[in-house]
Amino acid sequence: MVEIAFTLVGLALAVFFVYLTIFIHKLGKTVDETNRTIKLLTTDANVSLYQVNELMAKVNVLTDDVAGKMEVINPLFVAVADLSETVSDLNSSARNLSDKAVTTGGGVRSALSRTLLSTALSGLGSKKKAGK
Repeated sequence: MVEIAFTLVGLALAVFFVYLTIFIHKLGKTVDETNRTIKLLTTDANVSLYQVNELMAKVNVLTDDVAGKMEVINPLFVAVADLSETVSDLNSSARNLSDKAVTTGGGVRSALSRTLLSTALSGLGSKKKAGK
């Protein structure tokens, strides 16, 4: 009876070791596949980082280019703003002139010359102040 028990225990151990060997073999394949995947991901990450570095360098160059062009264009916007202000002053003066002409009923020529003269003088005065 004891011999049968030892035989069964031996048989169970043999089956256990067979399954353990199969499990370790499959585990080894999984570890090998994981190592290959990690190497591939590392390579891909290095390539991506290199491309990101190149892209950042190009973005920096582009940003510098845009900043330089903005510095060149900025005086244009200042000139347009000054022109807009002058046109607005001229519109106000023309409106005042038309109001004076309507209320006085005559003397349009003298009212026009006074209005244009005051507009021109005020425009020169504001430009001199802005230039200082």
